[in-house]
Amino acid sequence: MKKTIIIITSILAMAAVQPAMAGEGGHGHMQHGDEQKMQESGHDMSQMKGEHGDMHANSDNMKDHSQMEMPMKMNMASDSKPMKDMFLVKKDIDGYTVSFHAMQVAEGMQHGGSHNVMIKIEKDGKALTKLTANSKVTHPNGKSESKMLMKMGDWYMAGYDLDHTGQHQIMVLFKTADGVKHFGGVHFPKDK
Repeated sequence: MKKTIIIITSILAMAAVQPAMAGEGGHGHMQHGDEQKMQESGHDMSQMKGEHGDMHANSDNMKDHSQMEMPMKMNMASDSKPMKDMFLVKKDIDGYTVSFHAMQVAEGMQHGGSHNVMIKIEKDGKALTKLTANSKVTHPNGKSESKMLMKMGDWYMAGYDLDHTGQHQIMVLFKTADGVKHFGGVHFPKDK
């Protein structure tokens, strides 16, 4: 159980850091117990309080991780290591702004795949978080695989192996509250 919590904490932290650092201006997620680890590693926990409130003051009321906050500048892998090969593409699908984000996961954390594929769906600048969403990746060799997307705050995520050479097609199918299905995709890495 402890190992599972550590794995989930790491995934949540990585999923939250990349979009925030990509200029999206959002905040990520933090699991209980990370505060002590961060203080031990020299992070200023006062950033977690103030305008967002003390994380532990409302911990009994927090039922999903999307309500937990963390500083935007934090990078769990290494605070001094710059991000390389960041992939973030926004595309209009049926009047919705869909952000496709892929990031390589840390070594030893590849239980879902070599990359986390994250998708955010917005309408009029507001993230839609009450959707049903599925993803599909077609690999360079022509083989495809589909996975349901897991909600992580304003983002939906699934792990895929995208580390082999060539272009992958990342697709999303989502159903909005009106019952309409929407479909679209991008290529990873980006088209040249």
